[in-house]
Amino acid sequence: MLQLSGQETMSQVLEMAPGAKRALFSHFHIGGCQSCAYQLDETLAAVCEQHELLLPEVIAALQASHIHDLSMLISPRDLQEKLSEKPLILDIRSREEFESAPFPNAEFCSQERQQAAFSQCSAETEIYLIDHLGHDVLDRCSWFRGHGFKKTWGLQGGIDAWSQEVDSQTPRYKLELH
Repeated sequence: MLQLSGQETMSQVLEMAPGAKRALFSHFHIGGCQSCAYQLDETLAAVCEQHELLLPEVIAALQASHIHDLSMLISPRDLQEKLSEKPLILDIRSREEFESAPFPNAEFCSQERQQAAFSQCSAETEIYLIDHLGHDVLDRCSWFRGHGFKKTWGLQGGIDAWSQEVDSQTPRYKLELH
């Protein structure tokens, strides 16, 4: 269970619950534009006060959203067990990340590959999405599920967790953004 008191900074909230940004915007219109933006060093309580929201209501929405997000994730160990079934694994990282730290049997998820999956796969096809840290897969899983692919899951913790928990030969890396 996601434990929040309100004293966490927004940076901490987003680290604990990667889908919090999406949940805050969709439930309360917080964080999606200049008029409703927040700073990462602000506390959750301060953001609620600034937007005239009740902290317990916001915490409850974040907790419910987090539970929903967890239902869209698969652990590295569980995905490892699925590999023998040769599932469809789409890697949503950049091409450079995909090439430098490959995942077993994964296909690079270009726009063309994604469209092919939508036209070739049935609603019953199990699809597993891979990213770097397990944060970006939540939005993409929601998108796939919204298009009828209800058996889409993201790798919890991304390829970084895979490297730590399943295959230490998979290179770990940090992205450097300029």
